[in-house]
Amino acid sequence: MSDAEIVCTDLVRIFTAQGVEVQALQGLNLRVESGGLVALVGASGSGKSTLLGILSGLDAPTAGTARVAGHDLVAMRRRERVGFQRSSVGFIWQQTARNLLPYLDAAGNVAAALAVAGLRKGRDERVHEVLSALDVDHLADRRPAQLSGGQQQRVAIAVAIANRPRVLLADEPTGELDDATSAAVLEAMRSVNERLGVTTLIVTHDASVSEHVARTVQIRDGRTSTEVLRSRRTDEEGREHATAEEFAVLDRVGRLQLPQDFVAALSLRDRVRLALEDDHVGVWPEATDAAPTGEDPS
Repeated sequence: MSDAEIVCTDLVRIFTAQGVEVQALQGLNLRVESGGLVALVGASGSGKSTLLGILSGLDAPTAGTARVAGHDLVAMRRRERVGFQRSSVGFIWQQTARNLLPYLDAAGNVAAALAVAGLRKGRDERVHEVLSALDVDHLADRRPAQLSGGQQQRVAIAVAIANRPRVLLADEPTGELDDATSAAVLEAMRSVNERLGVTTLIVTHDASVSEHVARTVQIRDGRTSTEVLRSRRTDEEGREHATAEEFAVLDRVGRLQLPQDFVAALSLRDRVRLALEDDHVGVWPEATDAAPTGEDPS
């Protein structure tokens, strides 16, 4: 497990309000390798924000295990939690007002993050280094109100990575930006991931984010449901092609969630018929008589 910076196993989170229980996470499993760049995509209410709250140390699971940057988030005590949030993990909120102090300029915001982490030696050099890495060093003396939305988020990324965290968590980092600016911010995050090797998890409802990462994990009803892995391959003639493969996530008891478009295309509901073949499992609507072997799968 040492090569993974984020590991969640059978994660459960139950909220209770006015005597009613809501199960936001229902046995979720997730693993992000060291240096990975992953987008976690899900609709409102899917459990993605709950998961991010746990991974950042702001919340605790009801059951299951979660480890981030070598820290056991379930057993972690207050002192370790403070150190974890200051040194091991960086966080980017959707709302820029939560990322930056309005009365400090860009350089001052980065310096403040270093001061909170207890880093004093070489502070000025580190401020310049991270602002340059995000191409906003020329804006060092500007306050947030003097920056565009995209510039604010670039400075927010600089603040989040200033203390050299092992893991970077981003909550809807492009939610308040237009398409062109969103793409630029995501490319900046990808560049930081590649250059610094910081493990990065982007949580979003925007499926277009997947175009900027190699791995996209879909979360639905409190569990990871499908994954898309993207890569570039070169054919025999030397031409490069982008490929994307979709996988269903199988949990430890054999459950999986079929993609919604698959379910809709075949009008699957309630029950489905199954057939075990030599190298695959067939799935059909309950009412169909079709099977590739010509046999009744039931």
